[in-house]
Amino acid sequence: MNSPKHILVVGALVRNAAGQILLIRHHRRGWEIPQGRVEEGEGLLDALHREVREESGIDIIPGPLAAVFSKTDAPAALIFTFLANYHAGTLQPSDETPELGWFDVAEVMPQISHPVSRDRIETLLSFKDRTIFRTYTAKPFTIKNETRL
Repeated sequence: MNSPKHILVVGALVRNAAGQILLIRHHRRGWEIPQGRVEEGEGLLDALHREVREESGIDIIPGPLAAVFSKTDAPAALIFTFLANYHAGTLQPSDETPELGWFDVAEVMPQISHPVSRDRIETLLSFKDRTIFRTYTAKPFTIKNETRL
């Protein structure tokens, strides 16, 4: 029997002191939250700090784990998404993220075109106090099930 292999991903819905949301523009997926793969031997929060810093130039203060997404089509992935607050630094574009910025909450959803990113951000914006566990396929985007704990 083959052992299952999943890519581990972390992401964050980052807010600044004015309540604006940080969005980065990915080359293929368009506007989304900062996110990326956890490297081998790296903890989730270490990866979260690194990915946000690499993609935006800023440091964050992580908050609650708001949602865990399980992507079941290839390549399978577990995506741990947190709420976070801006801590320090200045927004800096990177090779991965040629554009980024702070957006008022009302401006966020009109920017998002990719269905997975859209669902992810809507889920994070609606977080109250219970972590959401959602299973989905990306091609085509279909939510398979959801549980709130």
